[in-house]
Amino acid sequence: MTHGEQALVLGASGGIGSEVARQLRDAGWRVRGMKRGAPDARPDVHGIEWIQGDAMNRADVKRAARGCAVIVHAVNPPGYKRWADFVLPMIDHTIAAAKAEGATIVLPGTVYNFGPDALPFIDERAPQRPLTEKGAIRVEMEARLERASKDGARVLIVRAGDFFGPKAGNNWFSQGLVTPGKPVRKISCPGARGVGHEWSYLPDVARTMIELLRRRDTLAPFARFHMGGHWDEDGMQFARAIQRVAARNRPRIVGFPWWLLALASPFNTTFRELREMRYLWRTPVRMNNALLVHTLGHEPHTPLDKAVEATLVGLGCLEPGERA
Repeated sequence: MTHGEQALVLGASGGIGSEVARQLRDAGWRVRGMKRGAPDARPDVHGIEWIQGDAMNRADVKRAARGCAVIVHAVNPPGYKRWADFVLPMIDHTIAAAKAEGATIVLPGTVYNFGPDALPFIDERAPQRPLTEKGAIRVEMEARLERASKDGARVLIVRAGDFFGPKAGNNWFSQGLVTPGKPVRKISCPGARGVGHEWSYLPDVARTMIELLRRRDTLAPFARFHMGGHWDEDGMQFARAIQRVAARNRPRIVGFPWWLLALASPFNTTFRELREMRYLWRTPVRMNNALLVHTLGHEPHTPLDKAVEATLVGLGCLEPGERA
């Protein structure tokens, strides 16, 4: 059953959270979002019930989750600052609420859990020995969720490559490749030529989660799936797609200024984390989606140029219809 069921989306105003909330609503779910400063219990024009609350407050999360069959945990601290102070308490509050309601927790996962020893082709059972603090925190998040699944909660984790999309928030596409709000004149390519990389379009990730939720009663209590996403075989296909879509501006492809991150890292937490993740651009990184395809029969997949166009329009780099 899905029609008429209630879902709570934490981080519903963010990138993946807003996309999952919208698609859940369109699939017939009653969707509740929680955010600070929201008018309490008032539906907005998009048909989502907004609850005022803070994911750092356990009582707020438990109150927002009452009657919910699913809790989507898509909330993150802004940027890369103070992850250790915020991320683990927030997942603990979600776990407590899910246990109280008998709800399924849905977590968008990433490749940051994995260190070089797991690359280049990663399946769900690959060793998780990350190099970064953020990666270590994500490993601990999943460990806590696995323990919760043995204590009455159900968990669904969908791991994917680097996110991009119209409202993706902090990501390599908007922070590294192009400049939001400006026409694309230059495309910075973080990877080396010949080194493959995986990208995941947020609407496809959300659609995958919704399709898995329809089958959640048949999944293991702690279920993990990898998406294949958009595989950039030589590290240049993604940049070339941006170049095609924004062809009117004749953008050129240039190398990413890693040297600038090296200079700024001692003074900037975000730059330091980005620099520490460079190993993910020096080695091919590809997710094995065999289990997902076996379970669903397919993987939701938007054609690359169409996904890139929607992303550039969402970022304010392209006017709707400008590509044509």
